[in-house]
Amino acid sequence: MSTRIPRYAISVAVGTALLAFALLPLIPSARQNLAFASQAATATSTDDVALLDGYRHVEVASVSDAMEKITGKRAYMSHHMRPIFPAKFAGFAVTVLLKKEENQDPNALGGMLAAIDQGTANAVYVMKVEDGADIAGMGGLMGTAMAARNFSGAVIDGGVRDVAYLQKIGFPVFGLGIVPSTSVGHYRFGGSNIPVVCDGVPVSAGDIIAADNDGVVAIPRASAAEVLKLAREMDFKEHSMYATIEKLKSIVEAVKQFGRL
Repeated sequence: MSTRIPRYAISVAVGTALLAFALLPLIPSARQNLAFASQAATATSTDDVALLDGYRHVEVASVSDAMEKITGKRAYMSHHMRPIFPAKFAGFAVTVLLKKEENQDPNALGGMLAAIDQGTANAVYVMKVEDGADIAGMGGLMGTAMAARNFSGAVIDGGVRDVAYLQKIGFPVFGLGIVPSTSVGHYRFGGSNIPVVCDGVPVSAGDIIAADNDGVVAIPRASAAEVLKLAREMDFKEHSMYATIEKLKSIVEAVKQFGRL
């Protein structure tokens, strides 16, 4: 049995549609607003990708110099912060704090793991382990989870273990040393995506972390574009100086010519 739609109902529907179409240029619709929001999010994502790509191709030493020149502040971590194997990466900081506390709580470190599962591609896991030079802040299991979620790397103000496996999967980690110990039973999760001080350098969630064989620097997100621009200029000058030094056989003359050391 078929149902016939009255002619007047069709007329009303068509009229309503035509009216809505006529008013569209005058009244922004919810769909338009969502489209604008989506475009803005895409632009931000594109900007972030371009920014990280820049930091992945510039030397950390130049970034450190640029940060000092622009902000007047130290941005580099100390010589104690070293890679478990040669590596270069850049990404946005996901910060985690572990507080020293003897306990028998099986959930004491749950937040540390949740921070990994909530992380996204291009993240850098930045962990502060209180008095943790001889405590492994992470090992192979956490490194595997970070790699599976496409983290760029990890920076641990504490020790690292399971380094053979981390090397096997190629997940880059900087830490204060290699130790076999565990944080389980000795530490409690103190928070994630909060400001921390990692090896003497303040780091907030979303800051850019850049690392290579010279060390690690942290760049506040608000200054990242300006710092990258200057770091690129410094890189270009320094790389141009090598041939000049070889030609003139004089570093003094090259420094005079390029104004870079």
